[in-house]
Amino acid sequence: MRTKKTELSRNENARRHPEGVVAGDISPGDASGKLSAQAEAQINPPGRDSPGVRLDFARESRKGVGEVVYCPGKSDEQLRFIADSVRSKGANMAFSRMSPEQAEMISSGNPPLVYNPISRLGTIGGHDVRAVCAVAVLTAGSSDVPIAEEAAGIAEFHGAEIKRFYDVGVAGLHRLLGILDELKDSDAVIVAAGMDGALPSVVAGLVPCLVIGLPTSVGYGIAKGGKAALSSMLASCSPGLVVVNIDNGVGAGLAAFIAAKRRGGEGS
Repeated sequence: MRTKKTELSRNENARRHPEGVVAGDISPGDASGKLSAQAEAQINPPGRDSPGVRLDFARESRKGVGEVVYCPGKSDEQLRFIADSVRSKGANMAFSRMSPEQAEMISSGNPPLVYNPISRLGTIGGHDVRAVCAVAVLTAGSSDVPIAEEAAGIAEFHGAEIKRFYDVGVAGLHRLLGILDELKDSDAVIVAAGMDGALPSVVAGLVPCLVIGLPTSVGYGIAKGGKAALSSMLASCSPGLVVVNIDNGVGAGLAAFIAAKRRGGEGS
């Protein structure tokens, strides 16, 4: 039984390895060993030269999307170490919820950090835009834009073509109908909405692709910091709508990119 489980594990690792076994270029056992060795070589253990940071540079080869560094709570020492490690390996890295001061601290270097103060997203490196993978990003109102930009920036960083349609909420439904043809041509749609969170349900009922509801903490009183929008999206009966947590632009952007590249033909 132990041998069988080991072989199943190897086969699973082989399927995840970018070179794969299907083409006959590598055996399941070799693929498993190669993936394990790659992960070990690219993860920095904590210690005197690595201030409590373990960077997972092998994540993109496993998942198709890379690691995103969450900046709040990180020390200056940790962020400098991360930026130096990324640059020394010639890797790509995104930094979420980054303050302007943190961005300034690690901005210099080759390649430089690119920082968006609206989304608070910083990036080192990045991927070429892949025209076969299009993600539409909508907001119900202009107050939802910062979170939507976080989602758009993450998907764009990984190579998606982004179509932005902001301030198209249900209070003026004609604005949505005017862009419907472009939405139908997208491979995935992200809809950021606060208040009553109604827009994702409407969009999901009109387009053939996956719609990702992104509740935001925008709204008065009973909106309860996005909880009303989250509940509304989760209770929706529109088919093809999935929902991420409140203000989770990173999660929405990553999910949209994975879905879009599959539907667009890159990962199928």
